[in-house]
Amino acid sequence: MDKEDILSLAKEVCFIEKESVEQLCNKIDKSFLDAIDLILSCEGRVIITGMGKSGIIGRKIAATLSSTGTPSLFLHPAEGIHGDLGMVTGKDLVVAISYSGENTELITILPVLKRIGVKVIAMTGNLTSTLSTFADIVLDIGVKKEACPYNIVPTSSTTVTLVLGDAIAICLLKLRNFRPQDFALFHPGGALGRSLITRVCDLMHKGEENPVVSLETVVREALFEISKKGLGAVSVVDKNGILKGIITDGDIRRKIEIDDMFLKRRTEEVMTKNPVYINKNRLATEALKILQDKKINLLPVVNRNLKVVGMIHLHDILKAGIV
Repeated sequence: MDKEDILSLAKEVCFIEKESVEQLCNKIDKSFLDAIDLILSCEGRVIITGMGKSGIIGRKIAATLSSTGTPSLFLHPAEGIHGDLGMVTGKDLVVAISYSGENTELITILPVLKRIGVKVIAMTGNLTSTLSTFADIVLDIGVKKEACPYNIVPTSSTTVTLVLGDAIAICLLKLRNFRPQDFALFHPGGALGRSLITRVCDLMHKGEENPVVSLETVVREALFEISKKGLGAVSVVDKNGILKGIITDGDIRRKIEIDDMFLKRRTEEVMTKNPVYINKNRLATEALKILQDKKINLLPVVNRNLKVVGMIHLHDILKAGIV
């Protein structure tokens, strides 16, 4: 094969699989609705099972369901034969995947599943198979042609199965009113999850790390506070701790060159009044947007009464890995 042949074959694979998905769209019917209703009414977990390539796709479907509000796990049929069927209860629901519907290991566990009392949804390309006969609901994943030149290797059929699994998961997501916040709850380790659950109060410098001075403080002392806390700025507050202004080390450097008395002045005289700030309970991503829009590096953090409770720096957000 030359380069043109390779490109042509790759495009043909994409075209065949695209056609297979389009054919699947025409098979989304009442059986799909029945499957959704059955899953919604399930009091236990949705257990996905399948061998070989079907099992690999099944693992992904189980993972997608679990992360979008439908508790799910994968059961390997061969392991099920040797004891793992003990994880299945009568409150669970089984989604069994087999293109032929005649996989030996899968067929072996079907009678046991029935004795346990679970409902079975079949995803198969053979509507007259043993699996289809056992199932309460059958979803057709049949394809006209695999993308493999010999029509042997599972390609189009696994793609269709995956797409159907995604369709089920997304429909359930909407029906359960599953929100981004819920998704984040199950993804605390990823950047997306962190961006949806990390709040300013989780990252801000507070207590002894928070640079704060009063309105009466002289600039020289404010400079010492900035240097001590190492954030490049200091919040200026009144006697009640309410935010009134901010002074940055940049402000001091610029003004000290033109005002010999600058270091002896009170912060109230030289601060930037009514500075941009953020509430401690806002998302860190909101703080990031403000910093980017205003082209600044830090923000005073306040509570609902506008009392200064911390300071957050751009580096704190970037270090947290939420972007």
